Amino acid sequence: MDEEVIVAEDVWYSRNDQYILEGVNLTIRSGDFYAIIGPNGGGKTTLLKIFLGLLSPDRGTVRIFGGTPEKNRSRLGYVPQMRTFDFHYPIRVRDMVLSGRLSQIRRIPRRFGTGDRAATDQALETMGITHLADREIQNLSGGEQQRVIIARALVGNPDILLLDEPTLSVDAPTQAGFYQILDDLARRMTIVLITHDIGVVVSHVTKIACLNRRLFTHDSREITQDMIDSTYGCPVDIIAHGLPHRVFRHHGEE
Repeated sequence: MDEEVIVAEDVWYSRNDQYILEGVNLTIRSGDFYAIIGPNGGGKTTLLKIFLGLLSPDRGTVRIFGGTPEKNRSRLGYVPQMRTFDFHYPIRVRDMVLSGRLSQIRRIPRRFGTGDRAATDQALETMGITHLADREIQNLSGGEQQRVIIARALVGNPDILLLDEPTLSVDAPTQAGFYQILDDLARRMTIVLITHDIGVVVSHVTKIACLNRRLFTHDSREITQDMIDSTYGCPVDIIAHGLPHRVFRHHGEE
């Protein structure tokens, strides 16, 4: 049986007296490529931050590799939304990726060593951006910047990669290349992906859940019409690209 790497049990979270997550139950196993979809404000980013130990649920529990999120945070790589970064900050690609090693350094004062620089070189190679190492990040394209941020998450050699809307505001060719990278990474680590790319993601991930305060899980990559209607609260037409290739019913059809 595959190891349970993330387990959420009856997780509730509120802000300003309003529940953002309600009774969330989820089990993610080693090797899963798990997508979580849902509308804006549905609690997707909040759930990722609870996995990371950055937020604590009002009630319920989350276990990462059987322990607390805080204890096992170093085993997680996190790619936040691109808009959270200031790409005008004058920093080289190599140094941006290297900064992802800070959490691995226990000694005081914190200084990067040979191992940190070797891990940086490996992350740059994995993402195919070694040739960009000495360029400033502000001079890169959006797709190149995206690869840098993922390399920064990989530099700590995580067992699980968490990504929050990584394809937001990128063009179709960049998106296609990005999913190819994720397919390659999924062969050696567990991936949890927050996304709006419902029609694209089904041909890449192994499992899908829909979140809009409450979580609707489905142990396959097929998205059912009932899942979508329950999550978005209204009929939604979707064209799913790739395999399986399907078009959901039109509004008003029974």
